[in-house]
Amino acid sequence: MENLDSLAKTLMELDARRAELTATFDMAKLQQEENELRLQMEAADFWQDQIRAIKISRRAELLHKDISRWQELASAFQEGKELLELSKSDEDEALIPELSQKIERWQEDLESLETTALYSGPHDDKDVILSIKTGTGGVDAQDWTQMLERMYLRLAERQEWKVEILDRLAATEAGIKSVMMRISGIRPYGNLKSENGTHRLLRNSPFNADGLRQTSFSSVEVIPELPEIDINIKDEDVRLDVFRSSGPGGQSVNTTDSAVRLVHIPSGITISCQSERSQHQNKENAYTILRARLVQLELKKKEEAENKLKGGIIKAEWGQQIRSYWFYGNRLVKDHRSEYSDSDVDGVMDGKLEKFIAAYLRYLRQSE
Repeated sequence: MENLDSLAKTLMELDARRAELTATFDMAKLQQEENELRLQMEAADFWQDQIRAIKISRRAELLHKDISRWQELASAFQEGKELLELSKSDEDEALIPELSQKIERWQEDLESLETTALYSGPHDDKDVILSIKTGTGGVDAQDWTQMLERMYLRLAERQEWKVEILDRLAATEAGIKSVMMRISGIRPYGNLKSENGTHRLLRNSPFNADGLRQTSFSSVEVIPELPEIDINIKDEDVRLDVFRSSGPGGQSVNTTDSAVRLVHIPSGITISCQSERSQHQNKENAYTILRARLVQLELKKKEEAENKLKGGIIKAEWGQQIRSYWFYGNRLVKDHRSEYSDSDVDGVMDGKLEKFIAAYLRYLRQSE
């Protein structure tokens, strides 16, 4: 059983680590940035430029949340030190179980806050367009695509993100062929960029009479939504098709030509949206996604050009197998980039991806 001295040592080590990280993050600078943003928000004409206002408001909210968490942890450590001093002076070890539990929880909080240091990408705080598409594997792959959809919806619930389904194509026998969703909230791209690539499922097929083992693939694409970057899309470069929605959604959706398909001729990018009842809204969503993909295309070209100048080897991310999910034998989920694995397969499929995300962010930091 732990004694007061060992608890005190653990707490001092954690507090020293907290102080070091606080200095690394330069909390005073972050607080100054938040104060400056708050002053801008008080201006009478602040909301005249809504895109800029939303960007500033979200940044201020993010800073406030991060700073508050660090301040709360510092206060908790101070409270723990005071309790330990009281217990030592009174030679009272009755508080050891309670303090041990608190210190364990504070350690988890500190590890969670450490992860915030890894959100160093220029678009980590942006909303995302997340698409899942069925790959090789027939009906099993379609079922796998729907399972991944549920996994990300559960993750969004855990993170308190807002999800808007932009397009969803149901399969005939089971599962779905594809789904596209917009996810907004606190650092959605910073978290979900770890999911970009091909996800492989290995299981005994429920769609096979003999229950044979089946390998299925689904591709996940995650792109940041960058409304502040102006992309000029010429009318003559886009072909617009309207058609009747094929999915469920009510009588008016299925009896009017509300679905929209955009084809960007120069790039070959095709976007379909049919989730809204209004053709106008589907068209607006499609153009938003097209802009995001064109921005992504430009950023990728720039990155490839820089890597070429540096003599680096460019690896194609699309189609790359990034994670495997074993549903038989020694059940396991393993990320092939960070090498992190988790045997709690049910938990992962229920959206518990935080440890995979943190491991991927550490992998990115080490790769830089």
